[in-house]
Amino acid sequence: MTGLLLILVVAVVVALVDTRRRLGRIERRVAALGTADAAPIPAAEATTPIVHRRPPMLKPRIARSRVDLESLIGGRLPIWIGGIALVLAGFFLVRAVIDSGWFGPGVRVALAALLAMVLAAGSEVARRLPATRDDARIGQVLAGAGIASAYGTLYLAAALYHLIAPLGAFVLLLLITAIGLALAMRHGPPTAIMALAGGFLAPLVAGYDAAGVAPLVIYLALLLGALFALSVRRGWSWLAAASAAAGFGWTGFLTLALDGGDRPIVGGFVVALALAATIALPASGTRSLPLRIAPMALGLAQLFALAPILDFSTLAWGFYLVLAGASVALAWRDARLILATLIAALLILVLLMLAPANSATGLAGVLATALFGGAGLARSRTGRGWAVLAATGLAGPLIVLQLGTPQLLPRPLWAVAALLVAGAGLWQAWRHRTPDEGRDAGLVGGALATAAAGVLAVIAIAGDGAVGVALAVAILAIAEAARRSGSAPLATAAALPLAVGLLAAHAPLGDLLATLAISLPGEELTYRQLPPLADLLRLVVPLALAGLWPLRFADGYGRVRRIAGIAAGLLAVASAYALLKQPLAITDAARFAAWGFIERAVITLAALIAASALVRRAPRAATALAIAALARIAWFDLFLLSPVFAPQAVGSIPVLNAAVALPAIAAALAWRWPGGRFRPAALALMLVAALALVRQAAHGTILTGPVGTGENWGYSAVMLLLALGWLWRGLAGGARDLRFAGLGLAMLVALKVFTIDVALEGLLRVVSLLGIGVTLIAISWAYTRFLKRDPAGDHGSP
Repeated sequence: MTGLLLILVVAVVVALVDTRRRLGRIERRVAALGTADAAPIPAAEATTPIVHRRPPMLKPRIARSRVDLESLIGGRLPIWIGGIALVLAGFFLVRAVIDSGWFGPGVRVALAALLAMVLAAGSEVARRLPATRDDARIGQVLAGAGIASAYGTLYLAAALYHLIAPLGAFVLLLLITAIGLALAMRHGPPTAIMALAGGFLAPLVAGYDAAGVAPLVIYLALLLGALFALSVRRGWSWLAAASAAAGFGWTGFLTLALDGGDRPIVGGFVVALALAATIALPASGTRSLPLRIAPMALGLAQLFALAPILDFSTLAWGFYLVLAGASVALAWRDARLILATLIAALLILVLLMLAPANSATGLAGVLATALFGGAGLARSRTGRGWAVLAATGLAGPLIVLQLGTPQLLPRPLWAVAALLVAGAGLWQAWRHRTPDEGRDAGLVGGALATAAAGVLAVIAIAGDGAVGVALAVAILAIAEAARRSGSAPLATAAALPLAVGLLAAHAPLGDLLATLAISLPGEELTYRQLPPLADLLRLVVPLALAGLWPLRFADGYGRVRRIAGIAAGLLAVASAYALLKQPLAITDAARFAAWGFIERAVITLAALIAASALVRRAPRAATALAIAALARIAWFDLFLLSPVFAPQAVGSIPVLNAAVALPAIAAALAWRWPGGRFRPAALALMLVAALALVRQAAHGTILTGPVGTGENWGYSAVMLLLALGWLWRGLAGGARDLRFAGLGLAMLVALKVFTIDVALEGLLRVVSLLGIGVTLIAISWAYTRFLKRDPAGDHGSP
């Protein structure tokens, strides 16, 4: 039933196309008549009112529109529907005779052949009969129906009933095809369309698997050959495209419908069909490049799907490589077809990835390397596509097979193969070192192929543990080559081994992310979650160091500089963090209490020092690192894991201990930051350092415990001294932020004295009140003199 609907659709489309063509012709004639009517009026008729000339101009158009509608509905569609009905009548007549068993096979075939001859002869009669010769459509319909019926009859006789020997069937098929070509050339495209539909649908009506796959494939091959020949002879590119589409429809259907034993025949037919269609389309006049590439791409895709069904056998690889070789040969003649070859190269890499580890797979990889890599190298200087093909063909099979199926070869042989590929890639890059001002695809492709093969050679020689060092060397080599050649694309290519390295280091990087995840809520013992030191030194650290190297140059990493820089920076920070946690190896609560705060202080100060060193060369990265370090102090050291609440040793020496040194050094670094961005943070850290000084002096190395009377007074004293220092520097140096900070801190000390220190006993209370009183009076006196000296109110900040 599906076949019948397809015939109906094809016929209706043909009718509508023909009708549209005729309507266009009529509209042009009507427009010509309108132009004639609008010609200048002779002088003798100039006095005639225009209104009397308008009705005759409108009547012909109205009448013609009515005639066109009537001809469309009453004259055109019935003819094509009638032709379809004739073909269907013949098919269903034969089907009914078969189902009912009225006659034997010979009579059935004879009846079908008689119907085909009557229809074909009727087309010639209609062409000569006075009543029908003026309407070419009648002859077209009858001729197309006759040819379609003839193909179906031959299929019945040869494939279903075996009444005709293969040689005789072949001769008859040639005869029918010749008659079909002759009729199509006499009657035009409609006849060819009917023959196309009938020829391809006839096996479905008779039963496609009735006589086996081989006769069906031979039948389809001869039919397609005839249609391709006709399309080339008449320049009917639409016929070539439609025939190719129908052929690929059949191969796809057979791939799904047949069992494993018959599918190899389909594979061979796909190869022949793709080649024939790729040749026939341009020969028939097709100019569309996607349409010319489509047959080869469809053939490769079907063989790609067929290979796993055939268990990646030698035959399956042979089919694919033959068609891939044909795509190379066609692209060699016409470089515009290189896209089909690139598709073939990419698809075979996927097949090699999916294939089992056996000799057939290994041989296919070698042949693919020779085919695509060799052809690409030979033609790489003629176009970008060939250069890309060379790099893909050289490195692709080696990467897929060595990483996916390393058991195919012993390590020494893998090393030899990788070195050979590396040499070929290096030769390609050397050949393309000067053209196109360093933008040549051959230079980039050759360099990447060399780097990939070199990494694989190192892995084959030194083992999988050397992948980090090998990728690091690849990053450095590509970056240096880019710097020397001035190639921006090659500089961008340096990010590729970095990305591969991130994938290769997924396990240790995952451990580092897990460490971050558990540390943020305040987990004390994070060392156990870190990756092993060996993985850090062999994989993460080399990648981090090499990843930072191209950032030294202005054009490092090219267009992806920002993304690659962020990745390399995060990798470097993660590496440094993990390495800094190695010496103390805090794995239990006792070690955390003894060394936890000191370790955090060292890591934070290291981050701030590194940020200060980078601020001139990489200001954005330095700022981000400094913000992270300052946030680390606020989140961990002052809030979650503060030594005031969680017992942690800070050091027993006054002033020279971690509790004072961390905020003091951090404040100094933040204060000197260019642009004064971190001055507020520096002031806050100075206050923290002053308070930590008092706390450590009162409690020693462990800062937990209650606040004593002396400690409380000490806080007031150091805060007041710090406020006076800020005010002095602000007034002397004209730093407005320091003046405001000093005033604010002095007011805070006053508030503390009047609310907390007033409860002190004895002289401490007196000293506190006297001190704050004298200090506030002095501040007021000094500030008044400053404002008189500088009435404009200096708002500057050094």
